[in-house]
Amino acid sequence: MSSPLDLSGPEERTERTEAQVPADSAEHPSDFETPSRAATAPSEPSFAADAAEDDGFDDDDDDTEDAGPEVTDEILAATEALKAAEAEDAQAAAEAGDEAEEPEAVILEPEPEPAANEPELQAPTTTRTGEPAEIDPDEMDPDALKVVLRLHQHGHQAYLVGGCVRDLLLGKKPKDFDVATSAHPGEVRAIFRNCRLIGRRFRLAHVYFKGGKIVEVSTFRANPTELEPAAGAAGAEEGQSGEDLLITHDNVFGTAQQDARRRDFTINGLFYDAAEGRVIDYVRGRRDLDERFIRTIGDPEIRMREDPVRILRAVRFAAKLDLDIESRTYAAMEGAVEDLPRCAPARLLEETFRLIRGGVSAPALKLLAALDALKILLPPVDEYLRENGKEGEKTFYAFAQALDKRVSAGEVLDDAILLAALLVPISRAQPPVEETQDEGRASVSRVIEDLLAGFVESARLPRRIAERCRMLLLMQRTLSGERRRKTGAFRRHPLFNEALAVYAMTVEATDEGREALEAWHAGEVPPPRAGASNGADADGPKRKRRRRRRRRSGNGSGEGGGSGASSGSDAGEG
Repeated sequence: MSSPLDLSGPEERTERTEAQVPADSAEHPSDFETPSRAATAPSEPSFAADAAEDDGFDDDDDDTEDAGPEVTDEILAATEALKAAEAEDAQAAAEAGDEAEEPEAVILEPEPEPAANEPELQAPTTTRTGEPAEIDPDEMDPDALKVVLRLHQHGHQAYLVGGCVRDLLLGKKPKDFDVATSAHPGEVRAIFRNCRLIGRRFRLAHVYFKGGKIVEVSTFRANPTELEPAAGAAGAEEGQSGEDLLITHDNVFGTAQQDARRRDFTINGLFYDAAEGRVIDYVRGRRDLDERFIRTIGDPEIRMREDPVRILRAVRFAAKLDLDIESRTYAAMEGAVEDLPRCAPARLLEETFRLIRGGVSAPALKLLAALDALKILLPPVDEYLRENGKEGEKTFYAFAQALDKRVSAGEVLDDAILLAALLVPISRAQPPVEETQDEGRASVSRVIEDLLAGFVESARLPRRIAERCRMLLLMQRTLSGERRRKTGAFRRHPLFNEALAVYAMTVEATDEGREALEAWHAGEVPPPRAGASNGADADGPKRKRRRRRRRRSGNGSGEGGGSGASSGSDAGEG
């Protein structure tokens, strides 16, 4: 299995921590703040013991033959799988940490006091001509300004770049501020004592400030295809043509203008010179911001073929900023969808998560569906939408809107919850897998199992996130009353609150099960749903398992050992 990586990183995380370098850094990684994730679930022994004492998640007053062991088996088995996944991820993270390129501790020293003859570092509020600065310095991050001005003070070009400039010109508050400079990484570290270099092939400087804040400083880069036109032409003449335009490296230093041109979209190619109080526009990005267009820098056909992940980035910017995609750019996106499988699966998954984390999953997924890209990114979702028509679209996007509402309200939802919320409609539409190759491992529908397995194996999704997602989906059947349960052990499960949050989105999206949700919130046990399953689904294949009878007293005497009821479910009673 591939070594799992935390998915909180951005598009450029790969270039910073791995040998694989993405083609774009137009928007900097923290455009979306990553929700904090619980790396490990709380200790679960008490939950397992409670489950044993409670005879599973069955109704307390049920005097009939027990219908709950299957639910107990499912969630206990899934809990054990989650523990194993967390242990595996922790071991992989420890092994990766041993290979870190710069193992020394991060220097977090206070900023040095300025020398007596050193001018005060302060951004001007007016330009040299006396006009007001194009961006009010008060709207900028003071630490990022300090980095820019100190680099200027040492004779280097330095600008605020990319997403922060774009957002400020649109009247939005940037999530972060990043800096591009003519100074090489070693020169940046020599200027800032609170600086650390990261990355292997292309070094980036992280300047640390109080509270753990980081200002990222990158050196101007050039698009390698611009630097080797002769070689490219020769290759075309020899038949090694430009059909394969995928960029595999862009670790070449360049000028400010080259750095602007190598970025993906004109709105991301804007620089801001804080020392002069003016926007530097090499790519006509101001025009497109004014016209509210997303347009590639250069030929859209070439730019999309160079890096098809730009399709997802264009979709995210369109949904996040409420911009239109220019017609030629959109046509190029449609043509480049077939190239998405050539991109690193980890980058595709990360960009997909960034769409969901940004609170714009509904409009973004609609646009991806129109581009026919969901069949590559989320095959079960694409299949669900095709099979269920307009009604399926209505249901699925209602779930996405419920999720967006919570993200926009500032709720901290980890990746397992985000993914589970979007997969609930598929889980509800398809029966669970009754038999699996892994003994004792309960499963959701086959298409979801295949999706999660593929993400873990090829896209480096941490196993713990996949297992948490599986558990959240399994627990929906109990929360909805489809399965009978005993509230004691179920409520004490470490993921109960997360599962209830997903169920609340289900209620909002479908307007079903509100009474059950209110009962769970009130600490009560909602009644089983009409037609609730007493084990295997009534309409699906029955699970082959031996049944056991509930013990009516605690004297330790069973109802006859010859009944064959001493299965694994009984272990919890002993």
